[in-house]
Amino acid sequence: MAVNTDKNSYTVIFAAIMVVIVGSLLAFFASSLSEKIKENERLEKQQNILYAMGVNENEDEGSVNFVSTDKVAGEFQKYIVEQLVIEGDQITKNDQAYLIDLKKQETEAKAGKTRKLPLFIGEKDGAKYYIIPMRGKGLWDAIWGFVALDDNLVVQGAYFDHKGETPGLGANIKQRYFMDDFTGESILKGTEYAGIAVAKGNNDPTNEIKDDNEVDALAGATITGDGVSAMIRQSVNLYKTYLETIRAKN
Repeated sequence: MAVNTDKNSYTVIFAAIMVVIVGSLLAFFASSLSEKIKENERLEKQQNILYAMGVNENEDEGSVNFVSTDKVAGEFQKYIVEQLVIEGDQITKNDQAYLIDLKKQETEAKAGKTRKLPLFIGEKDGAKYYIIPMRGKGLWDAIWGFVALDDNLVVQGAYFDHKGETPGLGANIKQRYFMDDFTGESILKGTEYAGIAVAKGNNDPTNEIKDDNEVDALAGATITGDGVSAMIRQSVNLYKTYLETIRAKN
């Protein structure tokens, strides 16, 4: 007996079967790849943290090359000498601190719970680095990054990334020329935690002035730049209590 494919019921049944098949296949692939995805995210975080403190494979002035995935775990263990979790007034060591989800912690804080703040201490060539992770909002979606500070709370390196900023405009926050501008800037203005502003018309396009708490803005990306400024300022204030302990030592 031939199936009448012109009937509406056939179309509905066929569509339902396809939804079930496709859904099952997607669920299978998501489940089978979940561990690989988690591993890639873990390695990417390690690469980003190391990049901020100057451990990378850059070959020229314009390149942004991370430590390769086959070496990053060893380099992370070598250069990151301590991982801390700051939870209110309590500071604990935790070698999995880099896996803390900042977005989740922000949600927890909005719900009235104590936020867990990861912080990484690195050492390279006899110098110590305090690496602060941060997350904020750009024009279209989330932006995030890491800023490495020295004992005087001067930036020694930075890495920024985004989820959906405009190519050629806001997306340029992950370009080398923008990230390098932050090196040498202080997050302090006098005794206040001012952060670093991405400023239009700061009359310093080559970023030679390092005591103004400003870097030159990206052309056509005002809102993304404002998002980076707010992200740094807010993150610095979240870590203010710990940063005070660094200042007290100096």
